Amino acid sequence: MLNTALCSLLGLEYPVLQGGMAWVSEAKLAAAVSSAGGLGIISAMNADGAYLRQQIQLARSLTQRPFGVNVMLLSPNVEEVAAVCAEEKVPVITTGAGNPARYMEQWNAAGSKVIPVVASVALAKLAARHGAAAVIAEGGESGGHIGELSTFCLVPQVKDAVSIPVIAAGGIADGRGLAAALMLGADGVQLGTAFLVAEECVIHQNYKNRVLKAGDTDTIVTGRRLGHPVRSLKNAFSRQYAQLEYSEISNEELDAQAVGRLRMAAVEGDEKQGCLLAGQCAGLVKEEAPAAEIIRRICAEAEVLLGNAGRWLG
Repeated sequence: MLNTALCSLLGLEYPVLQGGMAWVSEAKLAAAVSSAGGLGIISAMNADGAYLRQQIQLARSLTQRPFGVNVMLLSPNVEEVAAVCAEEKVPVITTGAGNPARYMEQWNAAGSKVIPVVASVALAKLAARHGAAAVIAEGGESGGHIGELSTFCLVPQVKDAVSIPVIAAGGIADGRGLAAALMLGADGVQLGTAFLVAEECVIHQNYKNRVLKAGDTDTIVTGRRLGHPVRSLKNAFSRQYAQLEYSEISNEELDAQAVGRLRMAAVEGDEKQGCLLAGQCAGLVKEEAPAAEIIRRICAEAEVLLGNAGRWLG
C-alpha cells in the first residue's frame, strides 16, 4: 500500500488529489474522491461566496472525509471566497493563478492546510516561507492554465528547494505517472484530466467523449500572446483562436473571444465552439469509471511498478 508524507499530512488513504477545475470540480465529484480515500477539491472558479458556501456544505453532507477548495486568485470574487474558506474552516485550500500570500495568514489561523499550485521554484519557496503545508508542482503538460517547465523537470527542482511535501501535477493519468512522480521526489499527485471521465463528474457527455477519443497530439496551447497560456483539446474554437493570436486583432478583442467558452463545453456540451480543457495525458484516458475505481486502479498499478523496481539493480 502506498504511504507517503502527504497521506499523513492530509489524512488520506491514497496520495491522490483531484484538481480544482472550473465548471468541473463541484461538491459531488469532490465528495466521491474524498470518500474513496483521495482528496476531492471544489473549484471556487469565478463564483461568489454564496455559491462556494453551498458547495462546501453539500460536500460535508456527502462525505465524512477531508476535502478541499481551489481558490482562483484572479477571480473578481477572491476576497469574498477567501473569507468563506476561513469561516467554513475548509480542511485544505489549494490556489492557482498567482501568489496567495495575502490570504495565508487568515487561512492558517482557521486551521486550513494551504497548498498553492506553483510553476516555478521561486514561487514554491515563497509559498513555503508564508506557511504553505505543501505545494503542487504543476508542469506544462496539464490542462488549463500552464507554466513553461515540464513536470519531469519541475518536480525534482521544487523538491530540492523546499522541505514541505511536493505534489506532482501535469500529464499524470495512470500508475506509471504516479510511480514516476514518486521517483522524482513527489509525495503524491494531483490528477485533473483523469477525473473528467469519472462517473460522478457533472460535465456534459460530449466533453467526456472528446477526452475519451483524444490521442497523443490532440491538445493545443493558446493564449501565449496574452501572457496566460492555456492547454485544451483541438477543435474549431481552439484552432480559430490560435490563428487570431497571429492576426492584427487587439488584445482586448482576443481576450473577449474566450469568455464563456469553458461553460459552453462543460455545461452546454458544445464540442466545436466550447473550450475543452484537457492535458496531454488525455490519450491515456480510455474509459469512464467511478472516481473510486480510477484512484484504486492507478495506485494499484503504481504499487506493482514500484514493487518490481528492484529488477533494474544487478
